[in-house]
Amino acid sequence: MLTRLSTPAPRKATNVTLPETLLAEAKSLDINISKAAELGLMQAVAERRAEIWRQQNQEAIASSNTYVEERGLPLDSLRMF
Repeated sequence: MLTRLSTPAPRKATNVTLPETLLAEAKSLDINISKAAELGLMQAVAERRAEIWRQQNQEAIASSNTYVEERGLPLDSLRMF
């Protein structure tokens, strides 16, 4: 899940260090380095947020899984398939 802002956020210049060969290839392919970095960072942020959420909710998830293993799905008797 990528985080997208509903309104454009102010931009801030930053420096990144990239392998020369990767940067040269990206430029030769007309890849917008800033946009590619932004998308990659958005993905990394989303993945890290998901990881933190899983860690914070690990106990509740385990409890829910145990409940289902022991008792089955709460509305399983109403399923038509």
